Amino acid sequence: MPELTAADASPRPVRVMIVDDQAPFRDASRAVLSRIAGFTLSAEATSGEEAVALARSVRPDLVLMDINMGVMDGIEATRQITATAPQIVVILLSTYGRDDLPSTARFSGAAAYLNKDELSPKTVRRLWEERGDAEWR
Repeated sequence: MPELTAADASPRPVRVMIVDDQAPFRDASRAVLSRIAGFTLSAEATSGEEAVALARSVRPDLVLMDINMGVMDGIEATRQITATAPQIVVILLSTYGRDDLPSTARFSGAAAYLNKDELSPKTVRRLWEERGDAEWR
């Protein structure tokens, strides 16, 4: 039997999909993601519809999902993604204050909500590690 090396034992990177209809925010999300060891960009989408289709083919581990987008918003896209692939962790992002979130956000299947101003490597890593509902409290 072959001997395992350190490279064999290392965990695979967390594959992340960024979803936002605004290029500047996708750029900012990419910059944050590039500063998190063990996380890698696997896909980008500019709409809810595109996010649902890409999630099926790419199967990311984590999705950073904007709420306000065109025809299909991030809440509906999250609902569809988590209904068919519950192992995918979705973090909803927007400029809403927590008290101003649409009521449907909490029941979309998202693991957490994060204001875009709070997006940072430390916060994304913490939410990934928790993978729970701590941010909904």
